[in-house]
Amino acid sequence: MSSTLHAVFGHPVAHSLSPRIHAAFGAQTGIDVHYTAIDAAPDTFADALAAFADAGGTGANVTLPLKEQAHALASTRSARAERAGAVNTLVRQGEAWHGDNTDGAGLVRDLTERHGLDLRGRRTLLIGAGGAARGVAPALLEAGITELFVVNRTPARADALADALGEPGRVHPRYLEQLGELGEFELIVNSTSAGRGGAFPSLPRSLVGMRTAAVDLSYGEAAVPFLAWARAHECRDAIDGLGMLVEQAAESFELWHDVRPQTAPVFEALRARDASLFTAD
Repeated sequence: MSSTLHAVFGHPVAHSLSPRIHAAFGAQTGIDVHYTAIDAAPDTFADALAAFADAGGTGANVTLPLKEQAHALASTRSARAERAGAVNTLVRQGEAWHGDNTDGAGLVRDLTERHGLDLRGRRTLLIGAGGAARGVAPALLEAGITELFVVNRTPARADALADALGEPGRVHPRYLEQLGELGEFELIVNSTSAGRGGAFPSLPRSLVGMRTAAVDLSYGEAAVPFLAWARAHECRDAIDGLGMLVEQAAESFELWHDVRPQTAPVFEALRARDASLFTAD
């Protein structure tokens, strides 16, 4: 059985389910996966990543708040990582790191295949403009949404993401204060970590229409405040990020091992085991 060394970098990262997910993928595929969680603040990430490589690390996932920094540290990048301006998956190639972004593909697969959503033609609101938002925005556009409105508490970041996407006819940066003027959306995606503190900023009821799907890219307790808002305002669907997490992990696993694991049994086991932590879909 082959053995590999992988890790997820983030700050904080102790809560991450990625080690459990990749252990399950390894057991499923017969690959001896050694996968750990490494807490690295932005000012220590570069050194921590270098130490990981020196120890024989061959692949890494990257989560909040390091995805844009990982993009800068990668010597080469995939087209989707380049467009996103953020990297969540690193692959060791010789003496350098190759950066990719599997977040968008993971989100779209979860929404369309697991939850049966047709994303085509949906007017979409993306809350947040950090690394997570950058990872999913290109994939949502490619999946056929009509318009993407990006709002962020720092307007300059919303402007920067909209500019990076390069589709001014479809992508519109807006300020949080303008939310009440934007009308209804058929897809609302929360990419912020605001829920980690147990609270979420108040959003107007006017955002919700008859077929609105509300999606939080976080999972567990961090997703509870946004999904509570979605249910209180009768969104048709309220979906947390657990499925996306499993799907993007499968994309990463395939990049590292050239094997595509089955995601359904892993998702179902996590949902069942941690039912008390996750709000129901």
